Amino acid sequence: MTESWKTPPEVKRFLGVALAGGKTDKTCVSLIEYFPKQKKIFLSRLFEGIGSEGEVSADLGLHSLIEQIPGPLVSVSFDVALQLPKCVRCKLKCPGYEACKEPEIQWLWQQYRARNSKRKPSRLFTPYTERCVEVYVSESLEEKFHISHALGANMAPLTARAHFITRRLKKTKCLEVMPKVSLWRIGRSLGVQKSHLRFHKHSVSGLESRLAILHRLTELNAAFIYQQDQNVLIDNPQAFDSFLCALTGVLSFRRQCEPRPKSFPAEEAWVEIPKQKLRW
Repeated sequence: MTESWKTPPEVKRFLGVALAGGKTDKTCVSLIEYFPKQKKIFLSRLFEGIGSEGEVSADLGLHSLIEQIPGPLVSVSFDVALQLPKCVRCKLKCPGYEACKEPEIQWLWQQYRARNSKRKPSRLFTPYTERCVEVYVSESLEEKFHISHALGANMAPLTARAHFITRRLKKTKCLEVMPKVSLWRIGRSLGVQKSHLRFHKHSVSGLESRLAILHRLTELNAAFIYQQDQNVLIDNPQAFDSFLCALTGVLSFRRQCEPRPKSFPAEEAWVEIPKQKLRW
């Protein structure tokens, strides 16, 4: 980045990070600039293939990119868990989660028993791999979402990497986003077909789905995206997710994300979920 890249001070900047493994070059970052007076959203920069170079790790490369964004960032939104499950964080003497009285564990038991009272008994939860927020999003929204656990087999390395990176971003507001949930809420508010929203990362129909979503965003003048960046977002689902993360950061800034439920454990992480009805 160069010092010549400048924008007016009233512009608000939001970064979205779709994190991949630290030994790959698949991490993508989107920078959105939001103009509050005009209520305009502009995809300013799109970065693909952030990986290691020689003895410079992909982690340092990503951190350096974030640090070099000119002007303050309102937030950096990640598509992975930013808080570890309760049983991993807990430092109390453990009685086992069958006898645990901690609010998070009690909440998980309540959800588990409520599920089993309505249908065939489900598998018991594991509070050392999953969090309350993953259970809530999977079961309490208008659509059924299959959410990976923070320390599940596929997500554990990414969660660890996110913690390593965000530890160095103490002065930056970091948000957690679930792209498939954001896409659903954003897409429905734009009138996009449900089939496109369910299969945007599908190997066969994903291209068509991402094209339909971006077309609707630009058609309604909800966001401005250069054609070359649109092509990247259509071709690369990882880049598309980074854009969804940044866009959700804008919605959070505009107070268009769901508040934490009153019954939700106070010390448990919450994620940024766009409201069902959005004002573009």
